[in-house]
Amino acid sequence: MHMTLFIFGGSLAILALNLIPSKPEIIVLAMESGEFEFSRASVIVKTLRGYENIVAQILRENIQNIDVLANPLNFSGLVLVRADIPAEELAEEIRLKVPEAERVLPIKYYAPAELDAISGAAQKVAGELAGAKSFAVNTVRRGRHGYSSIDVNIRVGAVLKDASGCPVNLDFPDKIVFVEILGPHAYIGVVDGSEFPKKIRPGKFQVREYFRKVSLVQMPYLGGLDASHEMGVRIGREAQTFEVGELVIAPIGSVRADDLSAFLRGVFEGIESRYQIQARTYAHKPHKTEVYVQNLYELVRERANEPIVVFEPEGEPVSSISARLAEITIKSSRVSFLVGSREGIPHGIFRFASLVVDLCPGVTIATDLAAASALTALAFAVHERLSGKTEESGQ
Repeated sequence: MHMTLFIFGGSLAILALNLIPSKPEIIVLAMESGEFEFSRASVIVKTLRGYENIVAQILRENIQNIDVLANPLNFSGLVLVRADIPAEELAEEIRLKVPEAERVLPIKYYAPAELDAISGAAQKVAGELAGAKSFAVNTVRRGRHGYSSIDVNIRVGAVLKDASGCPVNLDFPDKIVFVEILGPHAYIGVVDGSEFPKKIRPGKFQVREYFRKVSLVQMPYLGGLDASHEMGVRIGREAQTFEVGELVIAPIGSVRADDLSAFLRGVFEGIESRYQIQARTYAHKPHKTEVYVQNLYELVRERANEPIVVFEPEGEPVSSISARLAEITIKSSRVSFLVGSREGIPHGIFRFASLVVDLCPGVTIATDLAAASALTALAFAVHERLSGKTEESGQ
């Protein structure tokens, strides 16, 4: 029997068996860090954690005559690539062939990971900023050093600004000078600002503040304790995801107290679970959605002089009234979004509504998706309106 052992990065990965008697054959498919020439690296490929060896193997299979090192110096999420073709050509080939590559950075210069050496090497890329409207420096430092990433950003930014005359723009730079530091090694290069996309940029507007104006009026889902509780969790998470101003649970007539209790318990659990995630991950302090209970008809009577939007299949398609939906929300201090449950919003209430909206003509939206669909439609409508205002003011 013929055995072939494939080894990735020094560890056993695959055992292949053939029916030909022979001695075991070992093929090493990845080199160790000590064998890779760090100073000759051409491209840094950033990957999802755990995908380093996979991406390295894909690169070997698709690009000829390259040296590849996954997890260099045990730093995860990285693959170093060396080839005898220009770094820009190699980077472009990787971008086109390897979707597993999260970010591909062509290296211009190598330097020892010392502040003076890095700033000296960075000065050489000043010519790459010719014609650029602005630039920023992005440093990622791995390992222990006597300086911080911010120190590198400031030092390199000052050197490049003096050498090129190009202004610094930390928000939306035309070009980004990257400095990737791996232990004793530093790599410098220049890429378009689009290589480091931001969630908010010119042409995109935050619509989160408009959700605070929304009073989400939800008829409760009451269909057994377990089902009611589960549906409550989902609706609570939806309401908190959008950080609506308030969530009003609005039954009609008498309902079973135990079903309503299970539903409400789920609502609070859903709100709390989503809020805890937001509190840990958001840069801003999230608004915790408040919960009220009020009879639906009583609420409609009380708010007769305020905008009320009903979401039901009998309404107008959202595409035809999105501008009105945005205008109502933008101009009002509070707008009530009425969402049905197993039974829809009663037709008599339609007469008191500012708008009746069909979110998806021909499709009945499930109860646990209705609120999120309505709020997503609002986000689209408001963003379209804000974009239009910006274009008008620019003309």
